[in-house]
Amino acid sequence: MQRTVFLDKDGTIIPDIPYNVDPALITLYPEAGPALQKLQRAGYQFVVVSNQAGVARGYFTEDALPAVFATLNELLAPFGVRLAAWYYCPNHPDGTVAPYAIRCGLRKPEPGMLLQAAQEHGINLAHSWMIGDILNDVEAGNRAGCRSILVDRGNETEWKSGPFREPVATVRDLAEAADLILSAGPAARAIEKPAAGYSY
Repeated sequence: MQRTVFLDKDGTIIPDIPYNVDPALITLYPEAGPALQKLQRAGYQFVVVSNQAGVARGYFTEDALPAVFATLNELLAPFGVRLAAWYYCPNHPDGTVAPYAIRCGLRKPEPGMLLQAAQEHGINLAHSWMIGDILNDVEAGNRAGCRSILVDRGNETEWKSGPFREPVATVRDLAEAADLILSAGPAARAIEKPAAGYSY
C-alpha cells in the first residue's frame, strides 16, 4: 500500500490569498519544490486535500478549480514532483449557494477527504502524514489515522485544543516538515480512527 503525504494547499504549499483561483497569482513557497522532491525520492506520493468554501459562498464555481490543480503541477514539474491526486470540499454550512450550503464529512477538520483518497488510491494511512498550516488540518489527519505536522506560518488564530488537534511536531516550513518525516521511524501506535459507520 502506498505511503502518502497529504498536503493542505493554501498556507502550506502556496501563500494564502483568500479565495484565489487565478492561476496567475499562484506561487510556491520557496522551499516547497525541494522539500517535496526529497519526499518523493524517498517513496512518498502527494495528495492535496483542500477546503474550497468559496464555491459555497458564491465567490467562484467548481469549474475554476481544475486550473488551480494544473497550475500546482506545472509549478512543481521543474523539481520532478507530481501530485497524485487532488480532493477538495466545496461545501460550507454558512454558504449561500445551494446545494453547497451544507455540513458534510469532507470538510476539514472532518477526515472524509483523506479516507476517500485512501480507499481510491490504496493508501496506507498508518504510514502516511498530513501537513497543514492550521489545526483543522492536523485534526483531519489524526482522525484519519495519519501522523500530522503543523506548519506554523501564523495562519492559525484560534488555537482550539481537542483530542485530535495535537500535531506530532510544529515546524516553520515544508523543508523542516520533510526532514522530520524522513527522520521518523514507523508509527509507534495506531491513531484512533472514526467509529465504524462513519460516512462522507
